Amino acid sequence: MSAKDRYHEAVKSALLKELWKVTDPFILKYEDTDEVRIDLGAERLLAAERGCEKIAVEIKSFLSESSLFDYHGALGQFLNYRLVLEAIEPDRTLYLAVPLTAYEVFFQRPLARASVRTYQVKLLVYNPIEEVIVLWNA
Repeated sequence: MSAKDRYHEAVKSALLKELWKVTDPFILKYEDTDEVRIDLGAERLLAAERGCEKIAVEIKSFLSESSLFDYHGALGQFLNYRLVLEAIEPDRTLYLAVPLTAYEVFFQRPLARASVRTYQVKLLVYNPIEEVIVLWNA
């Protein structure tokens, strides 16, 4: 079992505040051999005619000395998790949750911006202190 990210509970709390029903962790089996554990799955009812919105959230804190190193690992996870979701739950959108400070500093750099755009990474930006979501799909 993998360790929870430092801000795992903050993101979970932020989703609950926005009335998401949260699954922690969100486990999917790919074929018969691989299991992936995405940090959170969440669902919420939309207006009656629109049905249910489903997401999965991989949480990262970006606390090491190298944000680029952290991002390389996060991007690899994100791409593999998205591949599994597309095969098993194509109606669920995957988000990479990043703290506000990482978004304001690292994710404004040219390489990060190009990578997010090229690989179509959906970002969920959170404030870990206030436990709120600041931006969706930033």
